[in-house]
Amino acid sequence: MRRAHAAAAEQFRVSASGPEVWGWQGRTLGRRAGDCWLRIVSAEAGKAGGRLWEGTATADTHVPRSVPRPRLRGVLDWTSQDVAYRAELTEYISTPPVTSGTPVLDQDIALPDSWWAELKSALGTLATVPTNRESVRQNWVDRNFRRFLGIAPIRIRETTTGHADLHWANLTGAPLILLDWENWGRLPVGYDLGLLHAYSLAAPATAARIRREFGHVLDTDAGRTGELIALGQLLQACSRGVHPHLTPLVARQAEHLTNIPVPTP
Repeated sequence: MRRAHAAAAEQFRVSASGPEVWGWQGRTLGRRAGDCWLRIVSAEAGKAGGRLWEGTATADTHVPRSVPRPRLRGVLDWTSQDVAYRAELTEYISTPPVTSGTPVLDQDIALPDSWWAELKSALGTLATVPTNRESVRQNWVDRNFRRFLGIAPIRIRETTTGHADLHWANLTGAPLILLDWENWGRLPVGYDLGLLHAYSLAAPATAARIRREFGHVLDTDAGRTGELIALGQLLQACSRGVHPHLTPLVARQAEHLTNIPVPTP
């Protein structure tokens, strides 16, 4: 990955000098390169492509500029032996994300009213974008709801276009920028907001602010469906050992919505 990153920097004629930022299981590697951010994603040869592979590029061409995000400046694809690589050169965002190294908000933060208005506007604009990308699928619900939520699978009846990974490491403080667009696409109404709320449960004042700002979505039947799916997916992740301190809070929120105890892992 480091050799591939260096090769991409040479092709783009940039000099990478910032700290390394590794993605899940080493699948991605990003570093600052002057006024840019250079990110490498890898996959087995023959398995490259698809929704996650193309997310950053498709967001750049399909999502309106009024949704604040880093601009894409170039893409390179190549294969070396049995590994495929994609390099993405994007605008460097100097405003740091709200959290670093974790999507979880562990203490309350004071964000201005304008930040919440910007988030509401960005998500509202994103919801209008037509796309065939499917970020959350009914078959996940059918396979996993009983296991992680203890309830029968429910039908996804209302969808919207969303970010699909809305958490505090992908949101900057003021001014708001939404980062990491590889997973964007169609998803259940309420999913993005339910996920952000779940990642905020250890910061109760911020979690309450999310519900105040977005109750018009979360407090509907469709919003409840989306939130339950987000909670179920997060409980699946927690079952693999991530965010152990968040697990009981997520379970409690799920039980609050369903009145059914969450199965013990």
